Amino acid sequence: MRLMFIGDVVGAVGCRFLASKIHDLKKKYNADILIVNGENSATGNGITNQSADMLTGLGADVITTGNHAFKRHEAQTIFDEIPHLIRPANFPEGAYGRGYYILDMGRTRVAVINLMGVAFMDSLDNPFTVIDGILKEIDTQNIFLDFHAEATAEKKAMGYYLDGKVTALFGTHTHVQTADETILSGGTAYITDVGMTGPEESVLGVDKEPAILRMRLHIPTRFTEAQTPCFICGAAVEFDEKTGRACSIERICER
Repeated sequence: MRLMFIGDVVGAVGCRFLASKIHDLKKKYNADILIVNGENSATGNGITNQSADMLTGLGADVITTGNHAFKRHEAQTIFDEIPHLIRPANFPEGAYGRGYYILDMGRTRVAVINLMGVAFMDSLDNPFTVIDGILKEIDTQNIFLDFHAEATAEKKAMGYYLDGKVTALFGTHTHVQTADETILSGGTAYITDVGMTGPEESVLGVDKEPAILRMRLHIPTRFTEAQTPCFICGAAVEFDEKTGRACSIERICER
């Protein structure tokens, strides 16, 4: 079985570009399952009813998020109404939404978990402790994790910690694709960051000039979506659904 993961989709321009390419991509990588990180899919970050509906309409079986999950005022409504939309599981108890989703494929079940790192990020519950609890609840060996984290070291540590316990770990958040895709010794597919989907000539998806201005002068600057040519970044994993072990991982970078 093959699963395709699409990295952080940035704004309306990223959604439109993904819409124009996703059919061909699913065919090219022979994807049975599609996971999309949608935490930046609304203009100005966050996720809205409109962007969530668009990603679902494009065939996303599960939509993951991250630190911008609750940025929009309608967040509670959409997380309550869309079961396949998930947020990091290590948000404190009482936060709305769910931290994982079980996808029933008929002949097998696939679990998709969302976690957030805590190094240089919000102070959430310990992701290592939280994932231990979740793995005790899940009744399938096919487990995929979106680990939304800033620090490379934290992602690497989580990858090795979960080697042999999950099918694949996809790092997200930095929007810059890494070239370290591998199958770890225990059979877990790993990549530190799958990258982003949206304007390539940009600063993480936003127009480069205001981003440079803020960093140079440290003055309030309004960010806007870049309108440059887009690319799609992600990863495709082939796995043995009977054992939950990954057979291969391939980086995706389509312009």
